[in-house]
Amino acid sequence: MQKYFILIFLLLFSCRPLVTTFDDLQAALYYTSFETSEIPSVDSLKVMTWNIRFGAARSPWFEDSCGDRVLMTAAETTTHLQDVAEFIKSEQPDILLLQEVDVSSKRSAYIDQMQWLLDNTYFNYGVYASMWQAEVIPSGGLGRVDVGNGILSRWKLTDAERIQLSLRTDQDALTQYFYLRRNIVKAKVNLPGLDIALYAVNTHATAFATDDTKQKHIDEYVSTLADIHSAGHHFITGGDLNSIPPGAIKYDFCASDACHDEVYHSGGTGTDPHIEGSYFNNFEGERDLLNPLYDNYHPAIGQSVMNDSVHFTHSPWNTDRPADDKNYWDRKLDYLFTNMQDWSSTGQTYQNTHLLSDHAPVTAVIKF
Repeated sequence: MQKYFILIFLLLFSCRPLVTTFDDLQAALYYTSFETSEIPSVDSLKVMTWNIRFGAARSPWFEDSCGDRVLMTAAETTTHLQDVAEFIKSEQPDILLLQEVDVSSKRSAYIDQMQWLLDNTYFNYGVYASMWQAEVIPSGGLGRVDVGNGILSRWKLTDAERIQLSLRTDQDALTQYFYLRRNIVKAKVNLPGLDIALYAVNTHATAFATDDTKQKHIDEYVSTLADIHSAGHHFITGGDLNSIPPGAIKYDFCASDACHDEVYHSGGTGTDPHIEGSYFNNFEGERDLLNPLYDNYHPAIGQSVMNDSVHFTHSPWNTDRPADDKNYWDRKLDYLFTNMQDWSSTGQTYQNTHLLSDHAPVTAVIKF
């Protein structure tokens, strides 16, 4: 209880707010590489989405991996980012949708990962929208944090917007104040030599909500895409939707994902209420959330194979299984869609990135 009085005191009497709040719609932040090289024309466009876990690689983090690490050194963070950059350069995406990218967080030595990746890859431009920006987060000594969604592009990005997603309603007021404010980041890609309006749209839906927040996030995401589509424009979109595909055979991961001292079913019968974090373990009642995306747009990984294990993009952190174990990657949470053309024949999931993040990247190619 004492900690709450301390935090309330800080909120009331500090000159600067401890947490940054956002408008429903506002401009995203622009980035430019220290050295740009323009590409005159294109005949195809390769898109990648990747949750890079704030450059923490496989560190046993205290929040999500049954571990106790809270802070990385600058050397650790840079090493992890170098590995991420090398993979990106090996696959050469033209547009990269990033989730969980830190720009000024104590846990990653305050390295601006948006700028670092721009300066250490071939990308020229970027936009960023924070989902968690606070001067101090008391939990575990986490301290200052600024993490969010980013878009990197070979070509100039304009009309960049941060679109606020609904806040959770299953938290007390103080917890909600310090909690994540998830978003959609959207920008127009200025492709040379092509007379089309193309938008890149990136999002990261809620993970741990026990109310209907995830449904709201997917609905708000679908609505944003529908507005672009109805205006006669094109989009490439994706992100970490924290949702399994329609028709997924397995939807309850409680037993396999729990840390040694965790119990996710209060009575152990498999039908009792789940504790907070049940998204990470149980998707019952959420198996149709993504139907509007599959029904109206073109997925990178087609419906005939979207539930195949070779396209799973998430791995639990408590696993002792080797990376070549067919059960190492256990579910699909990361997606790409477009309203331009069927690009599923080009879709790929990169499960060889098991040392770089708890999510695997997904790519697909638009052909002009």
